[in-house]
Amino acid sequence: MPLLDLLRQSVYSRLAGYEDVNDAERLSQDPTLRLIGSEKIWERGAALTSRLQSFETELLARDETRASLEAINRGLIAQAEAIDSSQRVVLDMDSTEIPVYGQQEHSAYNGHFESTCYHSLLLFNGKGDCLAAKLRPGNVHSAEDWEELLLPEIERQQELGKEVVFRANAAFAKPEIYEALEERGVKYAIRIPGNDSLGRDIAELLTRPIGRPSDKPVVWLKGFLYQAASWKMARRVVAKVEFHFGELFPRVGFIVTNLGTDSRAVIRFYNKRGTAEQWIKEGKQAVKMTRLSCHHFRSNDVRLWLSVLAYKLGNLWRRLVLPKRIDHWSLTSLQQRLVKTGGRLIKHARYYWLLLAESHLTRRLFGGMVERIESLPLPAG
Repeated sequence: MPLLDLLRQSVYSRLAGYEDVNDAERLSQDPTLRLIGSEKIWERGAALTSRLQSFETELLARDETRASLEAINRGLIAQAEAIDSSQRVVLDMDSTEIPVYGQQEHSAYNGHFESTCYHSLLLFNGKGDCLAAKLRPGNVHSAEDWEELLLPEIERQQELGKEVVFRANAAFAKPEIYEALEERGVKYAIRIPGNDSLGRDIAELLTRPIGRPSDKPVVWLKGFLYQAASWKMARRVVAKVEFHFGELFPRVGFIVTNLGTDSRAVIRFYNKRGTAEQWIKEGKQAVKMTRLSCHHFRSNDVRLWLSVLAYKLGNLWRRLVLPKRIDHWSLTSLQQRLVKTGGRLIKHARYYWLLLAESHLTRRLFGGMVERIESLPLPAG
């Protein structure tokens, strides 16, 4: 069976919510999966479990084929940017826990997650596309290998003449990251841990307001210059202090930034970083990024990238194809309401009939998606 057909089967099955090769035998007879794979798959059925497992854990684990998965992801991103792109690119970086099963290679205990796991690093843009991913041993710091993922993407975006802005949580509050971003002219908003020195700078904000507590949170902001002992220069810090009804102590957060906007705009911009956590959650639940059950680390790295490709296709489907009425659906909703819709596929000599049950997917919605797909420009070459 051609390698491209095997790759399609691996990615499409994950996009449909089937996390590993255990379902390959049943899916090999699924008419829709056979049709989108290739004409050859339609005639003789898709690959079975043993063939697909060998493809994912052996063939794709080679250096030359492993690199091709990143190239495919990059090609998808380039095509999406040609269709829907802006001059300002927001990059979000975060790490996440991937549980392991048994004595898997390079698995280790992580004190933060309080589990034995892998500790992957992911980079997203502001539209939910996963730009880069790296599977790491479980005991590495959250920001380990940040430059391997972040700096090439910044360089690529700047070569296209785009403004780059970076967001990250306190795990990435490292002076070498600030300096690298400043050298490249990149704006950033990164949360930093609080300390006594920062607390003294906002001491006047920490006193609870006099009078009856408000049902709504009372929020105070303050911007000031601050220089930690490990920093070579003073940087702007924005503090946010929130008093909530029924809570004895205020909630305090600090963000280091070089954005030129006012403090409220900085906080509003940083708070949107939470969407990156939602995208990671979607990747775990919808395309099963955490389903890395191989013993060898390299094979698990390949399976992570296959899940990234499936997530990428799902996000592009949502961004570029879904009608406005349902463009807010999560990938899990798309799987349950659209991908797994009951239907019947009838093959004729010159065409196919696809008969679908009208439940969440009405004829009007399906027709809208088909029209949007037809209007997309064909990729060059």
